[in-house]
Amino acid sequence: MGFAVSKHLKKLPPYLFVEIDKSKRKARQEGRDIIDLGIGDPDIPTPAHIIERLRLAAGDPACHRYALDQGMPALRAAIASWYAKRFGVRLDPESEVLPLIGSKEGIAHFPLAFLNEGDYTLVPDPCYPPYKGGTIFAGGTPHLMPLRQANGFLPDLSRIPARIRRKAKILYINYPNNPTGAVAPLEFLQDAVEFARSNKMILLSDLAYSEMSYDGYRPPSVFECQGAKDVAIEFHSLSKTYNMTGWRVGWACGNAALVSALAKVKSNVDSGIFSAVQIAGIEALEGPQGHIEEMRRTYQERRDVLVSGLESLG
Repeated sequence: MGFAVSKHLKKLPPYLFVEIDKSKRKARQEGRDIIDLGIGDPDIPTPAHIIERLRLAAGDPACHRYALDQGMPALRAAIASWYAKRFGVRLDPESEVLPLIGSKEGIAHFPLAFLNEGDYTLVPDPCYPPYKGGTIFAGGTPHLMPLRQANGFLPDLSRIPARIRRKAKILYINYPNNPTGAVAPLEFLQDAVEFARSNKMILLSDLAYSEMSYDGYRPPSVFECQGAKDVAIEFHSLSKTYNMTGWRVGWACGNAALVSALAKVKSNVDSGIFSAVQIAGIEALEGPQGHIEEMRRTYQERRDVLVSGLESLG
């Protein structure tokens, strides 16, 4: 018996990383030696003190029940404190921070809170797939903004047609960028804030790679820009910074109304993050941070080997 899938599912393109994984498996079955440049999944283990904190928390029966939908107050406080230390940004842990089951699910669910049929989102091209997927599932239409080398792999906001701007509800930005690796100056982030404000749209900043930086560069948060909290929500994750991709813990933060709307969606979709993982997340944010610089050195060495090898090949 055949079943008709929804029109939204029909519009959805194949998920990029699933297709890459299929190709990778096929190549290995054929005996080919491949270099994996696929999904951003660290091959460095999670720091031992975080694993130990999870082990202890997992044995506590208090962690075996439903978690609070909005996350433990202690985790929200740890996130706010980390933001203050890292970016000099103040967040109210009660109203401006929402833990997520990885930032991916929050980014994918966010459009459900604000899009109606016929609405548009402004999506960089290429991009992290949930920007498009979340838009389509919510009944919206992604308008693609090409990322060109000539423009530093930044979207040219001035080229978005007026008819699209009038229908657009969300502008996505992602710096350091996946997949181009580009970074954005604070001036661009400020321009994006002003663009969102003047066009009455939401600015969604995906900052998952903020600690993947080299040569002394320190990526900024959009909330270092004046007026950002009026229009912006920012997504972050423990996945890359603490090598915790499989643990599934991240957060959204910023404008309280945007955070609250996402929380309402999530309360109807999931039952929160496993409490022991939340406790381990607190340990990650508040515990020793020395591994981050070691991780950067490792990645920089790999980058330099790759770049020199490519240059030697012309």
